[in-house]
Amino acid sequence: MTVRDTQRSLVYDAEALVRRIFDRADAGTGRQVELFGSRLTLPVERRFASVHSVQNYCDRVLALNWVRARWPRSATPITVRDRAGTTAAHYEPDTATLAVPTSGAGTRWALRELVILHELAHHLEPDGSDVAPHGPEFVDRYLALVEGVVGDEAAFLLRTTFVDGGVRLA
Repeated sequence: MTVRDTQRSLVYDAEALVRRIFDRADAGTGRQVELFGSRLTLPVERRFASVHSVQNYCDRVLALNWVRARWPRSATPITVRDRAGTTAAHYEPDTATLAVPTSGAGTRWALRELVILHELAHHLEPDGSDVAPHGPEFVDRYLALVEGVVGDEAAFLLRTTFVDGGVRLA
């Protein structure tokens, strides 16, 4: 039985807002933002140019000691491939494959660290789990990855945006 993914659109909406905030910071409006009464200095979000660079990044994240200690599935290698179309990246659990659009107009949104960490959070789902793909367990993994890899400020921004948008956390 497949668990209904009731908060998928809430997660995607919150992520889109966070990506816009990072885009504005990258465009030279400043790395400092005010959020719910806190002033944050956003870290730089890594961007990628190719399937090869995304593959290298995924391999490095999955090899981190704290990732290996927390999620046994991190020992399972992931394969990154180019995805046709420009509107979505996705994870294929049967083959441990991350498909990301890398060519064509409009793919820049996908070739960024937050998108890749989202897909890696799907990869780290324990084998045999019967939980919603974007449920609280997924959100917990994603936030932990963002905090440990991008930084505390990015995780705070993402977490508060999730909460403000009605996303349930673990």
